[in-house]
Amino acid sequence: QVTLWLEKIFGDQPIPEYEVNPRTVDILYELVEYNEARDREVSLMIEDMKQAAAEYEAKANYLQDILTEGLGLSPSSLSSEGTRSLDVLVNSAMILETKDTSLASLFAAINDMNSELYATESKNGEMELELSKIGKKLTAALMLEERLKEDLKNTEELLEVEEAEADRQTQNVKFLKDKSEDLKIRIKAAEEQLLATGLNQSLTHDSLMNLSE
Repeated sequence: QVTLWLEKIFGDQPIPEYEVNPRTVDILYELVEYNEARDREVSLMIEDMKQAAAEYEAKANYLQDILTEGLGLSPSSLSSEGTRSLDVLVNSAMILETKDTSLASLFAAINDMNSELYATESKNGEMELELSKIGKKLTAALMLEERLKEDLKNTEELLEVEEAEADRQTQNVKFLKDKSEDLKIRIKAAEEQLLATGLNQSLTHDSLMNLSE
């Protein structure tokens, strides 16, 4: 079946070489089924269009017979104004996609178009209102964003000041601790030096303070 379809597709031209295996055959078979189904749909569409064309032609002939035989009129016998009016009528019917050119069909089609126009305008109005709401929300969001940026900037600047102050305080604490340790070392060295020179222990500052108390 695949081979017959390929021969039909390529006609007199040679069929291109391809690797024959279950996968390629399955793919080609799916293409065969798809194309055959599409050909059937196209054939049915053509038949429908032929039938519709035949019906329109029969109705046109019927109306033409009424005009020529019953009223003695034909498109060739119309004045230039009548021909223009007829063209306008036909074009209007085609644009409005009516089944015929009767006033009822034309008015019904016009009413349908008016209804569609009203529905479209109403929908457009709703969309414009929604867009307006979204625009207001977007503006408010942008303003909030700017305010948050400003607050963040101020906070960062304040943190920088506080960090600088904290660094200064840390340096002061370190300086005081280092100074205290240095003084303790110097005091201890001085006391040891005094003791080494034979200073009476009862004359040291601590002893005198204890004695005073």
